[in-house]
Amino acid sequence: MNIRMIGIAAATATLAACATTSPNYGYGNSAYGAPPPARAAACYDCGTVTRIELASSGATRVPNATGAVLGGIVGAVAGHEISDKTGGSKGNQNVSAAAGAVAGAAVGNAIQNRAQANTVYNIHVRMDDGRMTTVSQPDDSGLRQGSRVRVTGGRVYKLR
Repeated sequence: MNIRMIGIAAATATLAACATTSPNYGYGNSAYGAPPPARAAACYDCGTVTRIELASSGATRVPNATGAVLGGIVGAVAGHEISDKTGGSKGNQNVSAAAGAVAGAAVGNAIQNRAQANTVYNIHVRMDDGRMTTVSQPDDSGLRQGSRVRVTGGRVYKLR
């Protein structure tokens, strides 16, 4: 049994002595010529932009006046209540309600317009391994067709 272990150890040592750890073994100033060109590390999530489309996100749109109407109602009630709690007369309460309705309508309309800004960019990318993928994001991040990109976390980022 010990003789078998000694034989295995000798064979292992012989094979290990033949191995090399030099990354350029067989290249350089030898008869084989220069080393092969360095290759970039493989990037699984890298690719090239093939197309960028401006599209709608598909969010449901409400009628344009909804924000103004709801804002006007809330503003009128708030204006009336504030005037009532601060000791205003009936005429003063009505003026406050009207002013609140106008201000609330303007604010409600602005909020609705901002909420309905639902355009997205569909960015089509051909990945380095040949796959095609499309990412929808709210901005194009300065990307153009042919840009080298990395797709990660549901977004497309330009490589430098």
